Amino acid sequence: MSESFRDIASIDYPIIDADAHVNEPPDLWLSRLPDKWKERAPQTVETEHGIVWSFDGGKEKWPFGLTATAGLSYFQYRPMGATYESIRPGSFDTKARLADLDADGIYAQVLYPSVTLKGAKVYSEERELQLACVRAYNEWLLEFCAGSGGRLVPQAILPTSGIDDAVAELEWALKKGHHGVIISSFPNGSLDPAPEDDRFWARLVETELPVSVHIGSFLRGAPNAGAGAKGWTSLRFVGKAAWTKAGGQTLDVVCDLLFSGIFERFPQLKIVLVEANIGWIPTLLEQADDMFRRYRWYTGAVSEMREMPSQVFFRNFYATFMVDSVGVELRHRMNLDHIMWSTDYPHSGSDWPESGRTLERVFNGVPRDEVKRMIHGNCKELYGLDYVPDRLPHR
Repeated sequence: MSESFRDIASIDYPIIDADAHVNEPPDLWLSRLPDKWKERAPQTVETEHGIVWSFDGGKEKWPFGLTATAGLSYFQYRPMGATYESIRPGSFDTKARLADLDADGIYAQVLYPSVTLKGAKVYSEERELQLACVRAYNEWLLEFCAGSGGRLVPQAILPTSGIDDAVAELEWALKKGHHGVIISSFPNGSLDPAPEDDRFWARLVETELPVSVHIGSFLRGAPNAGAGAKGWTSLRFVGKAAWTKAGGQTLDVVCDLLFSGIFERFPQLKIVLVEANIGWIPTLLEQADDMFRRYRWYTGAVSEMREMPSQVFFRNFYATFMVDSVGVELRHRMNLDHIMWSTDYPHSGSDWPESGRTLERVFNGVPRDEVKRMIHGNCKELYGLDYVPDRLPHR
């Protein structure tokens, strides 16, 4: 039996962070979009509450304070009022990011956006503008990662403007070297599956590329906890945040995907559930199997789904987590090879630069070989990071 994990001193292999973020620089879209889109391009604007991001000429606005808290104490957290001069440059500067990784003992990070966390639709409902914004982000992220020696792992966001556009951006991402793609709707652009989506799923299976769904996206109802300045500073907001990090948002998405019939046709498809933690998974799987057994006959589901939902989830779904000691205790009631630890840097879920303390808290007493799978091996295998060494050079 493997020795139990107690402290970070025993880690002699590179830690891979399965979910970290960039804060896109203020000029990302202004500097890359054609002149005709300049006024409607995503950009920062000054408001009475400080700098916020504005989309499509102000149709939507979003603060970025809680996406840039790395290095702050809890007493300094503010949803608004941050500036790009006050946040850690590691949010948007490659050299600074690598220094922050070194300070936290992290070897590599799989990267997600901040401004586009809700999905490409936030850019605009207008197809041409949305596609231009999507490509601008995907190009910038490749440039951001290019000088990292593979330590920063890019993933492309995909448009919500229809299956042809989703497939086209997927092909571009594959050609350019992205290690995964992020969706905020079904490939057809809606929140309901369609037969035309199969072209997209088939291509992912062919390339073995994982597709991710991050919390805050793929939502049937827009989150309203942050509507207006007061919404961000209420007790209700704390409750909504707890609900989200306990898997609340993700339950709908998982059930929509799990019972869509997709995995009957594409049993090798890899879906990654990001930042919803994992403690909820065993309960959902138990109830999904029980309801399927009871209801599959009269609903006709028995002719559409041959396997138990839990079997599909074990095979096709992956999940990331941060501070989830309950989920770690229940790890053997899910697929241990499909769960991956993450830092959430530089968002408010991050404990930078003290992630080592979080590891000791979450994994205390867990067999060391299992810890290695969750903070190194699973992520390395999923994203094809064969170049990441199995041991630290100095160990």
